[in-house]
Amino acid sequence: MLLCPLISAHAQISVGIGFPGVNIGINVSAYPGLVLVPGYPVYYDPRGAIPNKDSDSPEHNAGVRVARELLLATRPFEQESVTRSWWYVSSTFALMIAALAGAGAVSGWPMRTLLSVLGALVMVRAFITYHDFMHGAILRGSRLASVLFNLYGAFALTPTRSWKQSHNYHHSHVGQISPTAIGAFPIITTRMWQAASRAQRARYRASRHPLIVLFGYITVFAFSICLLPLLRDPRKHWDSAVSLLAHGGLISVLWVFGGFDVAFFVVLLPMTLAAMLGSYLFFAQHSFKHMYICSPEAWSFYRAALRSSSYIRLNKVMQWFTGNIGYHHVHHLNVRIPFYRLPEAMAAMPELQSPATTSLAPREILDCFRSSLWDEDLQRMMSYREAGKLMRIDRKG
Repeated sequence: MLLCPLISAHAQISVGIGFPGVNIGINVSAYPGLVLVPGYPVYYDPRGAIPNKDSDSPEHNAGVRVARELLLATRPFEQESVTRSWWYVSSTFALMIAALAGAGAVSGWPMRTLLSVLGALVMVRAFITYHDFMHGAILRGSRLASVLFNLYGAFALTPTRSWKQSHNYHHSHVGQISPTAIGAFPIITTRMWQAASRAQRARYRASRHPLIVLFGYITVFAFSICLLPLLRDPRKHWDSAVSLLAHGGLISVLWVFGGFDVAFFVVLLPMTLAAMLGSYLFFAQHSFKHMYICSPEAWSFYRAALRSSSYIRLNKVMQWFTGNIGYHHVHHLNVRIPFYRLPEAMAAMPELQSPATTSLAPREILDCFRSSLWDEDLQRMMSYREAGKLMRIDRKG
């Protein structure tokens, strides 16, 4: 039996059922805009995923806030408690330093490993506080916070100039087709994939390979955030050189005065784990099974937030360690909401309570890595294998 829904939430539904010698289906002649997907008994409406500007039909149900109205509704949640922000920042950095210092000071590898892993998890939370400060969500205008986070950025391989440039680009282009990896992992269409040379396909696959995430310490933080901007524009990104020297210098000092084991448990192991988790969270927030890619004409911050950014389901412990970054659709809608108010905003606004979701479950991690290409006809993400099948069908047709 073949069930053939239209690939759009805004289009009408068409269902066909086929048995040997029997064909049952509704008459689609009343819908002249429908297109038959080559090789599949499926119709879709290419106009359905994007509201027709000439149509009088609303994009959403009456009473549901959208676009600017929804953004304005989030403004009350921008209000931070400075006391609360300082408590979260100071307690996070204190715990991170204590865990890493303990990993370097205690004896016995089981305890050192435990403290190093704890330090890695708290490093992820520390990075979220840095991320929020850079967005102006917490401690706006604080000179002390500026000194603290600039020092943190230098030692954590996230220099402020490179981070601001790439991350601001990411926020203004998320949910769009982009063959370049500026502030994000690249995404291309199945047509672009079909037209690409073998070398171009190899580069694209390499840029989205799980090993890039696994070794995010080197590939994302050391190379993409620090070294690459420095090589492209040394004058502008001089702080990238400072960051590489500061981070390398810290490892060298710990190695010389404490031995390799101290450098390993205090910096190398926790940075590897923190960068791996952070890189994957960033990957899964904008490369997941039900992600939607907007056309340039239809793109907006609103659609990019609610249709191209995921909500990552995490337990309370992991929510704390990751600084609520799993509420990523809320963050992309309004970057000025402090990380500790993101759950509050989602709970208070029905429009934010039905996002596309993923999790750290192994099957969903595989789904995220398999969601590699955007198919413009089917209006969904697909794997390289699925794209290859469509290409073979097109050739036969």
